[in-house]
Amino acid sequence: MQSITGTTAPFSTSSFASATLLHPLALRRADRSDLQGVLTLLADTAEWLHSKGVSQWPRGGFGPERIEPLIEERVLYLLDDELRYLDPDEDVPPVATIALDDHADPEFWTPADDPGAALYVHKLAVARPWAGTGLGDALLDWAGATAWASGRRWLRLDCAKRNPGLQDYYRRRGFHHVRTADLPHRASGALFQRPAEDTLVTAFRDLTLPELIGA
Repeated sequence: MQSITGTTAPFSTSSFASATLLHPLALRRADRSDLQGVLTLLADTAEWLHSKGVSQWPRGGFGPERIEPLIEERVLYLLDDELRYLDPDEDVPPVATIALDDHADPEFWTPADDPGAALYVHKLAVARPWAGTGLGDALLDWAGATAWASGRRWLRLDCAKRNPGLQDYYRRRGFHHVRTADLPHRASGALFQRPAEDTLVTAFRDLTLPELIGA
């Protein structure tokens, strides 16, 4: 999975409120036209990680072969600055991205974990200008509410085994460390979960909600 929220400072309600007031945000499913923007966001995040000495994601980000299937399966979501639509000719990368699906990594989650009882977070990243505004928190809350609405008990993720800062972030967000799967060929393997909850998220406009209601 390997998720990066970009939260490097305590969340400030006032700074987040002022940011979203000036730049209203909306969550939607990614489509094929979004591929380059997603690759750019993930590459920028990976470069920032490497500048901090963290080799969690491959330097340069992910290849399209890793992202295109998520778009095709309609499990990749983008957070947009809605002001981008005022100039449709401007190529503006997403504010954040998150993938949410029921694909439990079989190298990490065993039958004893009841893999079908959870939804799993992947590719969570927040653009550098929005780091520290609480968007990672809000997206995790949205994911937990989506898991709850789908009848799952848990929201789960895995992250880098040697990134204690990110692991501490997830603990502060209510995740419990299940165990660490220390596989030599995987940088990730620290497994976390928290109960799915019906949480109201007001940080952005959820354009996926009509799809869920109509499903």
